[in-house]
Amino acid sequence: MSTAPITHAEVGTPAQRRVRHQARDAAVLMSFSLGLSLAIAVAFLLLAGLGG
Repeated sequence: MSTAPITHAEVGTPAQRRVRHQARDAAVLMSFSLGLSLAIAVAFLLLAGLGG
């Protein structure tokens, strides 16, 4: 455990934390969208393969 005092720069301002939180949320949403799109594409490929 460090005994060094925490400076304002290390903590970050509420605006910086909010931007990081929004960026993380956006990345999670894009990852979910990518996964769902791939799952739907694979399902359609399987259906096309079974129907043909």
